Amino acid sequence: MEPRLQKIEPRKIVGKCLITTLSFDDTATLWQDFMSRHKEIKNRVDSGFYSMQVYPFGLKVEEFTRETKFERWAAVEVNSFENVPDGMQTKTIAGGLYAVFTHVGPVKQFVETSNYIYGTWLPQSKYKLDERAHFERLGEKYYGPSHPESEEEIWIPIQLK
Repeated sequence: MEPRLQKIEPRKIVGKCLITTLSFDDTATLWQDFMSRHKEIKNRVDSGFYSMQVYPFGLKVEEFTRETKFERWAAVEVNSFENVPDGMQTKTIAGGLYAVFTHVGPVKQFVETSNYIYGTWLPQSKYKLDERAHFERLGEKYYGPSHPESEEEIWIPIQLK
C-alpha cells in the first residue's frame, strides 16, 4: 500500500468537535449529532465529509496511549466561515505535504491500515510526522462504517526527516 503525496493549501472546515481519548471513544455519538445537522452548513465546497484528529503539540507517536486526550472532529469543507450554525465550530486545516492512503473496508479493519502506516510505511520512508491535523476524507465511495467496499482517504501530515 503506497500513498500518493499531495501538497495542499489550507482548508476551512465547519463541524462538531469534542475532546476525547481512545479509551473513551464517543465517535459514533459525535457523528450522529453532526449528521443530524450537517445540512444547515452553507458554503460547502463539495459533498465530502472530514473526520479529523488534532493531537497535542509536541506529542511523539511513541508517547500516544489510549488515555491521550485529543480533538476529534466531524466536519465538512467550506469556502468561508460566514453563517456558521449555532453550536458548530470552525477550524482551518493547515496546508502542507500529506501522505494520502486509501482504506477499503469496514471501520473495524481501520486499525490494520493504521498499524501499517505508522508501524511500517512511515519508519521506512524518508518522512516523519509533521505537527498538523490528521484527517480522513469520506467521499462518494464511502458507503458507511460497516460496508465491506467502503473507501476513505487517510491524510497523514508529513515532512522530510
